[in-house]
Amino acid sequence: MPISNKTPHRPINAYRVPAMLRNLSYKLSSALSSSEVPKLEHSDDFTKAKKTEDLFPTTDPAIDGDDCLHDCASCSVKYPRKFEIDETEELFGHVKGWSTHLIVATGKTDWVRDVADEQGSIMEAVDRGDAKPSNGKLMLSASNMPVPNHSDHSSMVLLLPSWQFIDNVTPANIPTLITDFVDPGPTNNTPLHTGTRPAARPEETLSTPTTVPPSISSTPQLQARPCPHKYLILMCSQKTRDARCGQSAPLLRKEFERLLRPMGLYRDLHDERPGGVGIYFISHVGGHKFSANIMVYRHSSVVQHKQHANGNETKPHINSAQERLAELKIEDDGDQEVLLDANQEQEQEGSGEAAQCIWLARVRPEDCENIIKYTVLQGKVVKPERQLRGGFDRCKQLASW
Repeated sequence: MPISNKTPHRPINAYRVPAMLRNLSYKLSSALSSSEVPKLEHSDDFTKAKKTEDLFPTTDPAIDGDDCLHDCASCSVKYPRKFEIDETEELFGHVKGWSTHLIVATGKTDWVRDVADEQGSIMEAVDRGDAKPSNGKLMLSASNMPVPNHSDHSSMVLLLPSWQFIDNVTPANIPTLITDFVDPGPTNNTPLHTGTRPAARPEETLSTPTTVPPSISSTPQLQARPCPHKYLILMCSQKTRDARCGQSAPLLRKEFERLLRPMGLYRDLHDERPGGVGIYFISHVGGHKFSANIMVYRHSSVVQHKQHANGNETKPHINSAQERLAELKIEDDGDQEVLLDANQEQEQEGSGEAAQCIWLARVRPEDCENIIKYTVLQGKVVKPERQLRGGFDRCKQLASW
C-alpha cells in the first residue's frame, strides 16, 4: 500500500504561553479545517460540503485537550424537567440555503407567529413589499436589538454577511435598503477576499443625490456603519412558535454571559465597544423541534485565510491579535491566572464581513462552555453529528447546501 507523504494538518498556534495560560490560547488562534479544500473549476464557485468535517473542523482531544470531551461541570443553569426535543433526525445538510440575513431591531423577544404579519412593521415591508433582493434568498429575522429613540420612529437593521448596522430604517425606505445595501453587498455564496469593499459606506450614502430636498423628505436617509463585534450569537426566542424557544434562549444567554464576562468578551444590547461577542434573540428560523437553535457568525478578522478553493496558496490573513503578540507583555501576579483580552488588538481591523456561519441545534446549557471555547472563538464543532445543522465558510467557498 502506498504511503502518503502529505503531512497531517495542524492549526497554527498563536504563541506559546505558560502552562497556567493554556486555557486562553484558544482566544488568539484561528481554526483551520482538517480536511482538504476542494479544487473548483472557477475561482468564485462554491461547492456543497458532503461531510461536517469538510465544512468545519471537529475538536480533537489530541489538539484541543480532553476538555472538548466533557460538558461544563460548573454549569448551574438547567432546562425545565419536561424540556424534550427530537433526538433522532439527522441534522446536517437539511438547512435551505440563504444569501443574506436581515435582522431587524424591535426591542422585543417575542412576536406574532409570522413576524411579517405585524402590520406597519419593517418585517412586513420587507416580506410583502414589491422590492425583492436580486442576489438570492434573504433570511428575515426580528430581534431584541433595542429600537433607537428617534422622533421619526425609525429603527435599525443588521445586515449579514456585510456585517453592517443600517440606521434610519422605516417601512417606507425598504426599497432603498434593498437596492442600495442588500443588492450590491456580499452574500454567503460570494468568496471572501481580503479588502472586500463594503456594500455601501456612510459617506457614500450621505452624498447620494436626491430629487427631494431633505427639508421636505418624507423618509429619513439610510446610513451604514460597521457592527463593532467580532462574533455574533443569534438564538431563537420566539415562544409563539414554540415554548421551548422562549424557555431556552434566556437560560442560554445567562450561561453565555457567565462565561464571557471574565474574558472581557461579553457585550450586552447597548454595549458597542469594539470586539467581543454580541448576543441577540431572533425570531423563528425553523427546526424548533431541535431547540435550542443557535447561529454563530464569525467576523473575517478572526478567521484564518489559508487557501483559496482553487488550490492556490495565498498569504495567510492574520488578525491583529496574532500579528502583535510579540509586542504583548504578559505579567502574572503571584501565579494568578492572567486573562488576555484580544479585543484591543482587533480594534483596528476595519469593517470586514462575516466569514462563517455555524448553525447549531439541540444546544443545552452544559454545552455553552465548549461552544464559546471552540465554536465561537475557534470555528470548531464539538458535537457535529448531534448538533451541526449547517452553515457556510466563505474562505473555503463551502456551504452545507
